[in-house]
Amino acid sequence: MSGEHLLIGRESGILSLKLNRPESLNAFSPEMILGLTTAIKEAQTDEGVKVIVLSGSGRSFSAGGDVKGMGQATPTHTYDHIGRLNDLILTMRNTEKPIIAAVHGFAAGAGFNLALACDLIIAAEDSKFALSFSKVGLISDGGGSYFLPRLIGPHLAKQFFFSGEPVPAERMYQLGVINALVPAERLEEETLKFATKLSYGPGRAYGMMKKLVDHSFTATLEEILEQERITQTMMIATDDHQEGVAAFKEKRNPVFTGK
Repeated sequence: MSGEHLLIGRESGILSLKLNRPESLNAFSPEMILGLTTAIKEAQTDEGVKVIVLSGSGRSFSAGGDVKGMGQATPTHTYDHIGRLNDLILTMRNTEKPIIAAVHGFAAGAGFNLALACDLIIAAEDSKFALSFSKVGLISDGGGSYFLPRLIGPHLAKQFFFSGEPVPAERMYQLGVINALVPAERLEEETLKFATKLSYGPGRAYGMMKKLVDHSFTATLEEILEQERITQTMMIATDDHQEGVAAFKEKRNPVFTGK
């Protein structure tokens, strides 16, 4: 299944979403953004999807906004475009399925922010990340102003926003923005390996972990403790918990179903 600007594939429990505008380094288009939003919303209710992998075709992950159209956009067009992008970012945030970004080449501008909105980032060793908005007199959109300071702190985030210069993947890995660095020729293989491992995990527990961790940045300790208490009370009734306990006692690997 595919669209002109987005390639969609399924392999076991893994949903693959590949940005497909290689001639423009996968710069965003309305079709691409809406396609991603729809696919992720559908995945949330699809029990066959355990993990989502987001990647880019051609030479780069994504250059973000389409520079060719900049300078011609009206305020109304910009407002509508960012509204669609915001819906996508919130959809990614709210889905209980883990989302992995596989980054090669450049992740620039809102393309970088799209990767930040994922739960994990696996990057090619020679990839680069750039918050290039200041180069064209713009601010960050797509949630970068929210995600990046929480990962690296406000001073470094401001430095990257102000300069707009590309940052090597190794530096982002050292800062904890990237989960794993792999040789470029093995990016797809290693991402699939990691996604496959997650697909066999306890899906409901992953979903709850994702919600709790994301909420922790805007919640008090008391609120998180109470959410953990309520959530754990629900989790002990799941099939996955019973299977995990049985597997531990029987000294075997658990076979989780996500129920």
